[in-house]
Amino acid sequence: MYKLIFDEEAIKYLEKLPKSISKRIFLKLQICKTNPHRYFERLVGRTEYKLRVGDYRVIADINDSKIVIVVVRIGHRKRIYK
Repeated sequence: MYKLIFDEEAIKYLEKLPKSISKRIFLKLQICKTNPHRYFERLVGRTEYKLRVGDYRVIADINDSKIVIVVVRIGHRKRIYK
């Protein structure tokens, strides 16, 4: 099972969201810990991966050698890629 590590920016954004949405994102990340490549999709031209949770996206780095998922950013789908 992979270990989740959150960047400080991702934690701050998650705390600003309504409780229902932040809980939904966190539960989805917990599900992804068993097999992240099943849920995450690689971004084109980048080394990061994205996870879709409704209108929100989770940008993360997956390190298979260390068995770690580093959540870099969380944001609304309109503004996350800018």
